[in-house]
Amino acid sequence: MSLNIKPYNVKDIRAIHDNVIVTDMIFDERITSGGIVLRNDDMKSHGIRPRWAQVFKIGPEQKEIKVGQYVLIAHGRWTRGIKIETDNGNYTIRKVDNNDILCVSDDPVFDETLSDKDI
Repeated sequence: MSLNIKPYNVKDIRAIHDNVIVTDMIFDERITSGGIVLRNDDMKSHGIRPRWAQVFKIGPEQKEIKVGQYVLIAHGRWTRGIKIETDNGNYTIRKVDNNDILCVSDDPVFDETLSDKDI
């Protein structure tokens, strides 16, 4: 049974304190360079791994990370996704645990298990 939940329609949101809000976390199936298809692993034990996400909003006290950067987050250290609709588009946002941001990149980083094949 699939639920069709309408996104929250918001003009703008802002993070408070030193919080980091992210979007674009990938839970889709992946293909290894050897051609093995790894099925969607969201909420399954074989999906235990860090994930990359793009920073959507930061709180005013956050000094280490900027909006638009990409962060690698330790497994499970994010909230469930909330779908929002803004004037700029639709997003699924999550709050991440600041202590479990493992590294940051200015450029998009793709999961190393992905091959050059389209999924």
